[in-house]
Amino acid sequence: MESTQHSLSELFEQLGLSGKTQDIEQFIRQHQGQLGRESLHQAPFWNDGQASFLRQAYDQDADWAELVDQLDVLLRG
Repeated sequence: MESTQHSLSELFEQLGLSGKTQDIEQFIRQHQGQLGRESLHQAPFWNDGQASFLRQAYDQDADWAELVDQLDVLLRG
């Protein structure tokens, strides 16, 4: 099975957010440190669709899983 490489910008767009670099950086600054022990998809700032996508991407080790991990690290920074 061939995997597709996506960018962080594409992940944000997939989540219905702006994929512009400055908007991604602002989102990360705004939400950084809000995650406790919960999984990324359980964060209170996601809507149901976003949370579902993040959970499925990680659980199914989908093409997006690596970027979901990266976003998790950035938000926990």
